Amino acid sequence: MRMSTVRAFALSLPGTTEAPHHDYGSFRVRGGIFVTLPPGDAVIHVFVGEEHRERALAMYPEWTEKLMWGGKARGLRITLALADTSAVKVLMRQAYEARSARR
Repeated sequence: MRMSTVRAFALSLPGTTEAPHHDYGSFRVRGGIFVTLPPGDAVIHVFVGEEHRERALAMYPEWTEKLMWGGKARGLRITLALADTSAVKVLMRQAYEARSARR
């Protein structure tokens, strides 16, 4: 999967904006971050809840890993070169929906 695909999909979700977040890029909905883009184009961080995170880790161990942030599991680190595009889009949509529902 390419970063350009990630960007195009994220920005196709209603109300999504792209903004810097420290040294990262981020996609936000209603001010809340649902995906961050670390420097480089190798990985993305998707902030899904525990249920979606654990299911993805079990189904896609070759391209997902638990994202630890502030000492807690907060989502997934996804290795784009190995990732299944349609599955990543589902995870991004889940993160988007959870974030937009909170605001």
